[in-house]
Amino acid sequence: MNFELTEEQKMLKETVARFVDRQVIPLAPEIDEKERFPEETFKAMADMGLFGMTLPEAYGGSGADFLSCVLVMEEIMRGCVSTGNTYGSHAILCTENIYRNGNEAQRRRYLPDLIAGRRVGALAITEPEAGSDALSLKTRAVRKGDRYILNGTKMFITNGPVADVVVVYAKTDPEAGPNGISAFIVEKGFPGFSTGKTLHKMGVRGSPAGELIFEDCEVPVENLLGEENKGIRVLMSGLDRERIVYSIAPIGVAQGAFDLAFRYASERVQFGAPIVSFQMIQDMLADMAAKIQAGRLLAYWAAVMADSGKRVRLEASYAKLFCAEVGVEAVGKAVQVFGGYGFIREFPIERMYRDVKGIEFGAGTNQIQKLVIMSELMRKRSD
Repeated sequence: MNFELTEEQKMLKETVARFVDRQVIPLAPEIDEKERFPEETFKAMADMGLFGMTLPEAYGGSGADFLSCVLVMEEIMRGCVSTGNTYGSHAILCTENIYRNGNEAQRRRYLPDLIAGRRVGALAITEPEAGSDALSLKTRAVRKGDRYILNGTKMFITNGPVADVVVVYAKTDPEAGPNGISAFIVEKGFPGFSTGKTLHKMGVRGSPAGELIFEDCEVPVENLLGEENKGIRVLMSGLDRERIVYSIAPIGVAQGAFDLAFRYASERVQFGAPIVSFQMIQDMLADMAAKIQAGRLLAYWAAVMADSGKRVRLEASYAKLFCAEVGVEAVGKAVQVFGGYGFIREFPIERMYRDVKGIEFGAGTNQIQKLVIMSELMRKRSD
């Protein structure tokens, strides 16, 4: 097994790291405080080509591997969880989803603008009463001539309040269970489509999330993504990749928190010595560093497996579960290193502590990951 990044991957990671240090980190406190979508950063990421990392150059993408996308997410999350969350929803959940499941006409129509950052993308599955149990969604789509008429409400939709293009899941055959779901590409401005309330969150406040409302929303037939009643294929085809991207996310946050804690411990003097010289502080920092590296390698491994084209349901959930737990634990220990200052809002570690909990839920809670892991292990045992 080769654990070395290629020269191109190293260069990409270094380039994004410099961008994060120069623009993302300085802006993070403001967008958290004001709960503001960072349009300037969004545009800058588009100009860097980060929104089409894995997509062919023919559509404006870079044609890179999936691991490169994971490297980008790691660096952005190191600087600002809100910015990373917006990036993941736009670039992976929406843009890459349309490429993988859309027909050529849909790709030509939507991908160039999404990759160039001229339009903001989102994915809408979750509903007020359908979260982890996504298959219980109630949004309905009924075909009438050359239109589908959508009715329902989506909730907790990242980028929802600012999105121009949304991949929406709805039931087209309610009696068929998972075989009666379809996916649609819905544009801002379609009749009957509107945004509801914007949610005010504990963390990840610079990444807007909110309610989407469909009231006799008219969606052209050509905006059906994939086949009618085959939406579960669309959903599952992207879920493993989403979990891998959101497994590196808490590792990125944890690395940022570790860097701050290590520097603070080296500068903070108590009892006549820097606190980094105290054994209990060293114990926390060493534990953080080891687990962050373990999580990083697990996420990288899952991404490489996904690049190989193999089924990665188990690998994705391994990574998502472990990395989410590591992220929350590591940032918590970083707060402990800061002591009382870690509880003060002018210190970035306080924001990271709120933010890392918010991304723990993404792509399925820890409990859902455990269910997936056991299901996959039992499936393998029975094969």
